[in-house]
Amino acid sequence: MAIAQPASRPANPRFSSGPCAKPPTYDLSKLVGAPLGRSHRAAVGKEKLLAAIEGTREVLGIPADYKIGIVPASDTGAVEMAMWNLLGERKVEMLAWESFGAGWVTDVVKQLKIDAEVKTADYGDIVDLATVDTDNDVVFTWNGTTSGVRVPNGDWIKDDRDGLTICDATSAAFAQELPWQKLDVTTFSWQKVLGGEAAHGVIVLSPRAVERLESYAPAWPLPKIFRLTKGGKLIDGIFTGATINTPSMLAVEDYLFALDWARSVGGLEGLIGRANANANAIHAFAYANDWIENLANDPATRSNTSVCLKFTDKRIKDGASFAKAVAKRLEAEGIAYDIGAYRDAPAGLRIWCGGTVETADIEAMLPWLAWAFEAEIAAQG
Repeated sequence: MAIAQPASRPANPRFSSGPCAKPPTYDLSKLVGAPLGRSHRAAVGKEKLLAAIEGTREVLGIPADYKIGIVPASDTGAVEMAMWNLLGERKVEMLAWESFGAGWVTDVVKQLKIDAEVKTADYGDIVDLATVDTDNDVVFTWNGTTSGVRVPNGDWIKDDRDGLTICDATSAAFAQELPWQKLDVTTFSWQKVLGGEAAHGVIVLSPRAVERLESYAPAWPLPKIFRLTKGGKLIDGIFTGATINTPSMLAVEDYLFALDWARSVGGLEGLIGRANANANAIHAFAYANDWIENLANDPATRSNTSVCLKFTDKRIKDGASFAKAVAKRLEAEGIAYDIGAYRDAPAGLRIWCGGTVETADIEAMLPWLAWAFEAEIAAQG
């Protein structure tokens, strides 16, 4: 017997975890002010880039004495830049509980060949943060985009630490409170929570990180695109709009629009509230249905942006194939795009809940998820 489809549909079926949904008021006409065909080093270009830097500081509440730079190659480029410049001065602890954190471990251990202490946890959990010594340099991911697990707070990081904390915060910035005084290097991409265009990363440096940059030279060569110092001094221009390489001024204009939209919904507090409402709708759905549950085991560490789910029904014969079929069915109906689990993650779904997603669209999508589940159960016989 055919299973009846729900009556309501999401107005926007875009639930991808990156690039993420554009802000609800987005329109290409909003970008008419972009200085296209002009040098990014001309006054107008520098003005736009500085506005992006200081707008980031304003919305995220970054301290005035922290440096903010726009760098190439998205969050990945920003993290690599931090590790290549700063690590090697003291012992390193690498924390990983999902695929991107595991990638940073590979870079440090196999590429930089640092004898780091590596602490890992399975998908759905995080490492025991009480065992981390922040007198060492520590590299970690605040919010696991591929696992739906986040660090609950920064209490485990000492205020008087000797080491640097290097935090990949790409799925947390603009959706979660980040304790800036606990973070020495923070990186993210505006393609995530603010739905900006891809390819650009942001790196935020504390005064302690700047001090390390100016007092320590790593043993390995640094590609030009990674260099943050010259003659033992920070290249200040990078942090006032003189980017290392040519940025897309169209992407910068897009980010400036996203920052304005963020202000219009209440800034960081409003963005966090929107993400929480979205994630809570999915958490409530998972609690109400015994065939699906959150991949994150501890409610205290569950992400409010990249919510990861796993199917638990014993009738499912092949978990990976079943999850892919559900995602494919929802995409074919125009209900939810790009919600399959990340390729290295356990079989399941990953639904983006950042602030650019409307809660009404999450709520309209969930009955369709139940419909797709029942349809696939029936189809497998």
